[in-house]
Amino acid sequence: MRVLVLSDTHIPDFAKRLPAGLVPHLRSADLILHAGDVTSPSVLSELASYAPVHAALGNGDGPDVAAWGAREEVRLSLNGIPTAMVHISGPAKSRERRLLRRFPEARIIVFGHSHIPWNAEENGVLLFNPGSPTWKRRQPHPTFGVLTLEDGRVIDASVIELP
Repeated sequence: MRVLVLSDTHIPDFAKRLPAGLVPHLRSADLILHAGDVTSPSVLSELASYAPVHAALGNGDGPDVAAWGAREEVRLSLNGIPTAMVHISGPAKSRERRLLRRFPEARIIVFGHSHIPWNAEENGVLLFNPGSPTWKRRQPHPTFGVLTLEDGRVIDASVIELP
């Protein structure tokens, strides 16, 4: 299973559209996770034209994004792996401990908000922030994530840079 992971697209408030470099990855996705701050439900509809989408509600998202189906917390099973997703993970200090306490059943925890990619394992749990494909802020490149899952295991978790 190939899962495309996005966050903080901020369309149309920051970017006009999804980057063209994302399209080949969207075409090969089995599922798409968006960790919030979509800001327009039309982006979620566009993503859903490629693969099923689960979205967390970001602090920049309005009632229209919630009406599309974004939730404060998303809990699901990905290829048999308990997974949780939230937009804001809180301050960097104690982030790992706080997320593990909040989602004790999860083996993958996806979050966004900071626009800073994060790909780390803590006590056997993957903590993953894909960054932003449209608004890199102080990062060298815009980014997104890809998770490759097989037989109930994470085979690969990658943060991918866009040009």
